[in-house]
Amino acid sequence: MSETIPEDGRELDGAPQADAASSPTVLDQAHALMQAAPQDDALRLRFYERLADSELFLMLSREAEGDRIAPELFETPEGRFVLAFDREDRLAQFAGRAVPYAGLAGRGIVEMLAGQGIGMGINLEVASSSTLLASEAVDWLQATLQNGPDQVEAAIEEILPPTGLPEVLLTALDAKLATAGGLAGSAYLVGLRYQGGGQGHLLGFVAAQPEAEAALARAVNEALTFSGIEAGALDVGFFAASDQMAAALARVGLRFDLPQPEMPKLYQPKIPGGDPDAPPILK
Repeated sequence: MSETIPEDGRELDGAPQADAASSPTVLDQAHALMQAAPQDDALRLRFYERLADSELFLMLSREAEGDRIAPELFETPEGRFVLAFDREDRLAQFAGRAVPYAGLAGRGIVEMLAGQGIGMGINLEVASSSTLLASEAVDWLQATLQNGPDQVEAAIEEILPPTGLPEVLLTALDAKLATAGGLAGSAYLVGLRYQGGGQGHLLGFVAAQPEAEAALARAVNEALTFSGIEAGALDVGFFAASDQMAAALARVGLRFDLPQPEMPKLYQPKIPGGDPDAPPILK
């Protein structure tokens, strides 16, 4: 990750119109905290993390054709920008008319724009989080999101309760894993002592979907990066529920429960007379 975190974006001329009809969004809250402490790098990192994780509604110049989209480009003295909003009604409020749009994760928009000299306007003129991200900030965020975890192969000698990790990291992990519903059964944070010396920490996922392992590892890496924690401070592992390691993690680890998708409820027709408290009425 680059040592230089881009400064928070600039607002367009004119104060943004507050959206008083609804409560602040996650992005509004992160932006407000960042603005209140402009010298706090951790809060700026948190804003960029929330931006990457949020679903955004990107204004298009025409209707999408399959998976091909054409964002509306706005030329300004500061460069070219696309516009994205964290709620559909905010996009409609800005446009003042019906416009085509696409719902994408913030990270997807950043990936699409990176390297093209195009910035991104966020919630312009319709919310307190109204912000212009220059193309350099977009490129920085894309590069930061591309950082992947290193593979660690050191043999584990002892599993211990986790100690000494900063609260900001625990909070970031909790928030990140809350977005990973259905990708694993649970996760445990433990301390480790390695054979031959050395200590560290491990976040072990139990019963993870095999195709989701890379995404989960990146999510943990992002929690580290956007918390301002040094890379390598946390290893990641994946274990079947039947593994002895899974049982060891459960004994001493700090548990994170990943949300599980709700199973569809089967329709069960009511049978006349099937409820003893509501017998059928004879006519």
